[in-house]
Amino acid sequence: MDWQALNLSLALGGMTVLILMPIALLLGRWLAFARFRGRAVIEALVTLPLVLPPTVIGFYLLSGMGPSSPIGRAWQALFGDGLVFTFEAVLIASVIVNLPFAVQPAQRAFEAIGQDLRDAAATCGHSSWRCLWRIELPLAWPGLLTGAVLSFAHTLGEFGVVLMVGGSIPGETRTLALSIYDRVQGFDMQGANSMALVLMAISLATVSMTFVLSQRGRRHG
Repeated sequence: MDWQALNLSLALGGMTVLILMPIALLLGRWLAFARFRGRAVIEALVTLPLVLPPTVIGFYLLSGMGPSSPIGRAWQALFGDGLVFTFEAVLIASVIVNLPFAVQPAQRAFEAIGQDLRDAAATCGHSSWRCLWRIELPLAWPGLLTGAVLSFAHTLGEFGVVLMVGGSIPGETRTLALSIYDRVQGFDMQGANSMALVLMAISLATVSMTFVLSQRGRRHG
């Protein structure tokens, strides 16, 4: 077992979820209730990481964060080092790739809240933010938690994008998925199998949790 890669994967998954959850809350709620021209385009952009090959996303992220890009030059000026092939680059890529896994469950959870309930809250004098914290969040939390769980599990198994923008640097960007690939390349099938079983167990637990949360959401609905 590559414990260093496992710890790095868990740290990456946790930080990805911490960054994504506020984004999923605000963006998911906005997409659920807002009505405007161009909404379908924004929803398509959010969903795009689900259908694009990871190498395509990784290529454009690598180009956008490279040393010759504005982002890369700004990072170099601020921190004195390049952005690509660092943990920070992998974290940025992970947030972008996992956006639909976090936003879509949140959006569906907010869409399930009846407009009549929100209108009643407004009639009682609740502001939009008070309605969010006192009424909407207690009803939408299963969807938000589902998004967090899915994003965490998908981060642990992400391969293509991480390899493109981070490489496979031990202790810096080598996640558990990359370590499995390296073990297979080195014909260490026993080591690869041990780590693959860990990822499989995490994935099974994640899928089970999402089903439980979905059933709870339907019962409360």
